[in-house]
Amino acid sequence: MRRTVFNEDHEAFRDTIRAFIEAEVVPVYDEWIAAGQVPRDFYYKLGELGVFGIEVPEEYGGAGEESFKFQAVISEECARAGVSFGGSGVHVALCLPYLKAYATDEQKKRWLPGLVSGETMFAIAMTEPGTGSDLAGMKTTAKLSEDGTHYVLNGAKTFITGGVHADRVIVCARTAPPSEQDRRFGISLLVVDTKSEGYAVGRKLDKLGLKTSDTAELSFSDVKVPVEDLLGEENKGFSYLGQNLPQERLGIAVGAYAQAKAAVRFAQQYVEERTVFGKSVASFQNTKFELAACKTEVDAAEAVCDRALEAHDAGELTAAEAASAKLFCTEVAHRVIDRCLQLHGGYGYMNEYPIARLYADNRVNRIYGGTSEVMKMIIAKDMGL
Repeated sequence: MRRTVFNEDHEAFRDTIRAFIEAEVVPVYDEWIAAGQVPRDFYYKLGELGVFGIEVPEEYGGAGEESFKFQAVISEECARAGVSFGGSGVHVALCLPYLKAYATDEQKKRWLPGLVSGETMFAIAMTEPGTGSDLAGMKTTAKLSEDGTHYVLNGAKTFITGGVHADRVIVCARTAPPSEQDRRFGISLLVVDTKSEGYAVGRKLDKLGLKTSDTAELSFSDVKVPVEDLLGEENKGFSYLGQNLPQERLGIAVGAYAQAKAAVRFAQQYVEERTVFGKSVASFQNTKFELAACKTEVDAAEAVCDRALEAHDAGELTAAEAASAKLFCTEVAHRVIDRCLQLHGGYGYMNEYPIARLYADNRVNRIYGGTSEVMKMIIAKDMGL
């Protein structure tokens, strides 16, 4: 079926991204995997290409687009090539919406031009050791100084994607204790300069997949954060986090669908070239049935993503609908990628084959952005259950 979710501008952008990936990423991707991160200067190239500025208002150096579909194109093209842009997805898809929604004009003038160029890379620090998805249980504190000029930040964060290369980190911290009526009260967002005294990057975490994303532990020891770097209003951070979750989960859904589609492509190429017992693997009935079943699931996931993308651009995507899209697409990708790896036989277990990397990279999709179990809770609540 013909897709109608993308227009000519999106497809022209797709051509640009595909050519960029082939020229700048594919030839060196194995080096990035070995290093455990992309080189810092790669982000300058993305800035020059205009990737970071698509959804940034023109007065701050961006293109002023409001559509999330351009980010979907990037996800599809990276999956198609079996590569990743490292932690830059967090920079744009997660951090930018908070800056656009809650930063003052003065803050936007300070931060957005560098975000667009890649000179100021952003990350967001929510999760803490021992708290997981329970953000209201965070222990990191930010106490206002007696003279009211700065906050003193203390605590630790973990699983912070982009944490090694980040120049600014949106840190979620307690500026007040939780109230008796609402344990979510008292959380604020601070945009912390990573060059601040007392700010430290700990271990770069050794993950199962997503090897080119610089995921790290962070710690804060009496870090002074100017009050001018408070994002939004004090003690309202939890509500801010909730408002961006639908887009975050949509992005994960699109990425998972794109990975599943790429897995089918990789598997079909492999079975058409591989021979056993004097015949191509593609000629066996089981292979045909498996790939046909996988393609059917991918087609369904594509329809879900496209409908969700349209709803998001129209400002109509609800939290429950985003949860449903994430749940469905990540579960589809899990099944499809596993079956496509099986069709590769022993070679599917070798990291030199993109299907093996996809298998490892995909696993986290059912965990971050809210686990599949949390998605089911959100959907059930929306059903009145």
